[in-house]
Amino acid sequence: MIERVTPEKIHPPLANYSHAALVPPGARWLYLSGQLGIAPDGTIPGSFEGQAAQCFENIRAILAEAGLGFSDLVRLDTFLVDPADLPAYMAVRDRYVSDPPPASTLLVIQALARPELRIEVEAVAAQAG
Repeated sequence: MIERVTPEKIHPPLANYSHAALVPPGARWLYLSGQLGIAPDGTIPGSFEGQAAQCFENIRAILAEAGLGFSDLVRLDTFLVDPADLPAYMAVRDRYVSDPPPASTLLVIQALARPELRIEVEAVAAQAG
């Protein structure tokens, strides 16, 4: 079983994430490349919320292909190009992320690979053996 670690001796998480995830020996690991808000047909939603939801739907598809689910996520790394999108990101993320949540880092950066892209989400999942 994956153990979420959030010590009482440090400040609690600022949002829906754990400070750490402890994965036992013998677990299966899955490292996902950064997922963009691009639909299977190549379209990119015009809204930030649409792009964020598509990122998580892409993550869902990859996890499912590997026989995993959102409860197996141990880490998310999110890249936003506009800090004003943070509340919308948290709302979308919280619809997908299981409880207890994975460890997480969020960065605001200048740009992604294409100017119309507003979010990228990397993920790591593990399934205890």
